[in-house]
Amino acid sequence: MAPSESRNFHSEERGEPGGSLLPGRFPDRATKTMHRYFEINRQGSNIRCKVYYKDKPAAESAVIYGTGFAGHKDNNAANGFAEKLLSKHKNMIVVVFNWPAHGDDVKKKPTLTDCDAYLTQVIDEVKTKFGARRLFAYATSFGGYLVLKYISEHGNPFEKIALRCPAVDMFDVLTRTIMQGDEYDRIQKGKEILVGFDRKITVTRSFLDEIQANDIRLRDYLDYAESILILHGTADEIVPFDEGQTFAENNLIEFIPVQGANHRFQNPVHMSLANKYVMEFFGNR
Repeated sequence: MAPSESRNFHSEERGEPGGSLLPGRFPDRATKTMHRYFEINRQGSNIRCKVYYKDKPAAESAVIYGTGFAGHKDNNAANGFAEKLLSKHKNMIVVVFNWPAHGDDVKKKPTLTDCDAYLTQVIDEVKTKFGARRLFAYATSFGGYLVLKYISEHGNPFEKIALRCPAVDMFDVLTRTIMQGDEYDRIQKGKEILVGFDRKITVTRSFLDEIQANDIRLRDYLDYAESILILHGTADEIVPFDEGQTFAENNLIEFIPVQGANHRFQNPVHMSLANKYVMEFFGNR
């Protein structure tokens, strides 16, 4: 392993905080869903990740999970999806990571350039370190926007992509819904403002300019349509339902409305239904 690519690991059993494992040793209770933290240190980045697995953190197939704005690698929805998936398919892993300046990431401010670089490095790491030959993506909100931006610029490395409430109108979502009061005006005047929900991210004018200049609704995804599924709650209070539906229709992407679901799919019935649709789309029933 090259010095510039050193990684740190910490492993725990789900539901047993502090139950550390030595690297390379795994419990023989194969019914348990396990997770391990690791870092990718290269190109000036320190990407903090979490891999869910069954018997061992290596598999033929991997799902890369992209969280939403101000989300992080310990995302509850990602945890629930991983446990559901791995309860039926032990030869898979699920990898969640922090976007730049999200969670405990070391960067202080996000940029789309850094987001692109992080996703590139995570894809490479999942293939080279964990031996995954088949890649799938499951992303929500801001994460969905970033995955769509990525494939339009680099091609599609994923067999299937499932998007839940993707923020296809990310600039409007950020400036009209997530931001409050005079935050947008203050940013336009050059101020750096903390923006978000329970957790907040430092947003700069240059970041907003990047997002405004990268409106994915103006891009063509017809070549990727068959490999993409979009789920959207009809009661989404963050990303307008109509925006997701129109984007899917314009690109001939399969679109499933989930009646009554809000942006975070906080109703367990809605989340369970979403995970079911995603697993079926990935070919894992």
